[in-house]
Amino acid sequence: MSNHYPFTLPPLPYAENALEPVIDARTMNIHHTKHHNAYVTNLNAALEPHADLHGLSLDELSRRIASLPDGLRNPVRNNGGGAWNHTMFWSLMAAPGTGGQPSDALAKAINAAFGSMDDFKKKFAAAGTGRFGSGWVWLCAMPNGSLAVCSTPNQDNPLMAGLGDCEGTPILCLDVWEHAYYLNYQNRRPDYITAWWGVVNWNEVSRRFDAAGKR
Repeated sequence: MSNHYPFTLPPLPYAENALEPVIDARTMNIHHTKHHNAYVTNLNAALEPHADLHGLSLDELSRRIASLPDGLRNPVRNNGGGAWNHTMFWSLMAAPGTGGQPSDALAKAINAAFGSMDDFKKKFAAAGTGRFGSGWVWLCAMPNGSLAVCSTPNQDNPLMAGLGDCEGTPILCLDVWEHAYYLNYQNRRPDYITAWWGVVNWNEVSRRFDAAGKR
């Protein structure tokens, strides 16, 4: 995605069928070319009359969400958030069997925060199944070096200050909007979450964890 207005839809980092059978090609196509593209298009339309904001990146727009003009805040929150969240989401998945394992440092941090990898996955899944309606689940690196699981509604993300306890640096996320899984899993969100672990790109999650620590 371009770093500043006008934003463009970034290509997927893999073929649409690369994540099968966990995520089918038709879902990937619709999710990317329809939903993600709509967020980008609507964000550009909302920002068009605001030339003073055209130099801001998606990260900066998210972090400044509370200070945006009243009539612009929600369009950017929804569409800028949707564009940012999906770009991150695609990068955190890889074809089954190619995503590697958590780095030693990340595995140690997961065990320290949650007790074990299995306990972490249970907490993450509980946040996903417990999110009423649409939203996202996040694993965040907190300022004190610990890890925390949280969830946000709609297209909110942890960069948007003042939205609750989700204010660390996100290193892993899962889309639990129905359009992310309904063609294959229908109303079985827990099944989708369980299967999704098979396509997590732990190499990228570990890289983001290391980068967060260096901040």
